[in-house]
Amino acid sequence: MNKKQKDCGTVMLNLKQTAKFLKKHDNYIILTHASPDGDTLGSAYALYYGLNEIGKNASVICPDVIPSKYNYFARKTDHVARENATVIAVDVADQRLLGDLQEEFGNDIDLNIDHHISNTKFAKNLYLDANASATAECIFELLMQMKVNINNITAKAIYTGIATDTGCFKYSNVTAKTHSIISMLYEYDLNAPEINRIMFDTKSKKLLELERMVLDSAEYHFDDKCILLTVTAEMQEKTGCSGTDLEGIAVISRSVEGVKAGVTIKQNGADSFKVSVRTYNPLCASDICKKLGGGGHNAAAGASVKGSLAEVKEKILKAVYENMEEAYAGASVNK
Repeated sequence: MNKKQKDCGTVMLNLKQTAKFLKKHDNYIILTHASPDGDTLGSAYALYYGLNEIGKNASVICPDVIPSKYNYFARKTDHVARENATVIAVDVADQRLLGDLQEEFGNDIDLNIDHHISNTKFAKNLYLDANASATAECIFELLMQMKVNINNITAKAIYTGIATDTGCFKYSNVTAKTHSIISMLYEYDLNAPEINRIMFDTKSKKLLELERMVLDSAEYHFDDKCILLTVTAEMQEKTGCSGTDLEGIAVISRSVEGVKAGVTIKQNGADSFKVSVRTYNPLCASDICKKLGGGGHNAAAGASVKGSLAEVKEKILKAVYENMEEAYAGASVNK
């Protein structure tokens, strides 16, 4: 987009316009989404360090406790007063993803920086690059556009965002630009092997026990093309795993031979469930989750669904079945 254009009240900005916005304002509050992952945190802190580098005041606020594994770049930030602050949301496709921060900030986001094609355009201004593998890619390009000096900790934050959202560069969202950016990050004191070990190769004993329970209760549907993994409140209570401890469970479904749709259901209330969907062609995770009131990317998406576990499973399987019928052009799909 070379020109500003309005869509549902949101002004769409290109890279240059977004960089100009960031240079023009000050006193930034940078928001992440709830149940924070590597991309939302990496993007927020990379932007925080970049803004500090050019003399801007900023704070990062996360709706939930930040997992300790991100301590190599995430830290407590100086407090910026809410009054007259410029509020930015990063990697947030829908204001509902702000969790406990939605009531305070949901209608007052000055700028949203995101890469989700399902973005609901809730902010006053939006920089959206749906072709980026991660929002951290967008942040890197913005810092380059602003001619900000990237330091080692900023490089680690950006690398974490890109690596985690690409499954350590295994997913279909990886592009030549992704590898080009990563190659530039290797010029810094990055220690990528250690970041990869922390992000992808380290699990607690309690998480291993939870994974065992999840796999023991796994369900297969539609000629084994769909796997359903459930994390109940009881499982979380028994193992002591909850919140961000569960973020790796959805990845399990990607490794099952023949599966085209991997669905993970995580209970987060008496009648409330977070649904994560991972798909392979020809299925589309975003289309499936849109039927459930959510969204995301073609291969990875999510939604929040209310009801009993049985009702939630029924809704999900209906959405998967409909997407299969569409994808396979009316070919018979066994229930």
